[in-house]
Amino acid sequence: MKALITALFLFFSVTPSFAQLSEYQPFIAQSNEYLILRKWKEGSTEKYWAVHPKTLQTMVLENVTVKPMDKNEARGWVGRTPYGRALYTEQTRAGALQDAGLTRTQPNEKGFSLTMDLCPSHKPLTRTVFEDLIAAFEPEEKPVPITITITGLWMQSHADDLQWLKNLEKRGDLRITWVNHSFHHQYDPKLPLTRNFLLSKGTNMASEVLLNEQAMIQNGLLPSIFFRFPGLISDQSIFDDVLNMGLLPLGSDAWLAKGQKVQPGSIVLIHPNGNEPVGIADFIKLIKTNASSIRKKDWLLYDLPASLSQN
Repeated sequence: MKALITALFLFFSVTPSFAQLSEYQPFIAQSNEYLILRKWKEGSTEKYWAVHPKTLQTMVLENVTVKPMDKNEARGWVGRTPYGRALYTEQTRAGALQDAGLTRTQPNEKGFSLTMDLCPSHKPLTRTVFEDLIAAFEPEEKPVPITITITGLWMQSHADDLQWLKNLEKRGDLRITWVNHSFHHQYDPKLPLTRNFLLSKGTNMASEVLLNEQAMIQNGLLPSIFFRFPGLISDQSIFDDVLNMGLLPLGSDAWLAKGQKVQPGSIVLIHPNGNEPVGIADFIKLIKTNASSIRKKDWLLYDLPASLSQN
């Protein structure tokens, strides 16, 4: 708890905010068709972050009637929905050290879901990959659906790049699913994977998740129902922590920089944070190679929540 309070102080002292959030916390309740997972206050207004169990779309609610629930009641209520089934499926994927979580969507899809990780980096955003992406898939897909996983430290040091992405979304070129990628994204190249990333000594999972949700909201982003582990590294304990906060861990079966191949329904991973030029080059080559199929709508990008809600 002391570590969480300290982290909260540091966050609010260095992050420019659109609105001051207070009393941000997990909270389970039902409001009409939505399952509420968080609540907080902005001034005197109580707000809630909720997911629609059938569509996996999230929303910020206010001035609504809520019915508090415990975890068992909530899981019973959503059990037969795509969200409930995804939670159950995630529990069976929790054992692996690497890449535990959702790794594919629908194997019969004519294309894939693209995820782009913005880990902490001193380098500027690789804007050209977004420009090439839009040029490749429009007008067949407009807006182009992508998923961006984002860290608090990246947001703190890349305000201009973040605004540029939001502008692409605002003008209708991109439809972005924003994913929590932890606040700090700890990494030490000298440590083994079993003691690295969120498995580092002293990591407070609640802090990493909740701080980053607040940072996203304060920067005008709507957190999705997904969470991606830094480095795609987890163990049973922190995997369960994420599930217990109502989030769906998101993996990948096609990390391009590692030479993994894209299959129908793949969840593809690249890093446009300036640290992975090989993966970016491979992706640009991939979309150019498939230009004809894109024009024929035989090779498309898929919206991640929409694809998974079909399961």
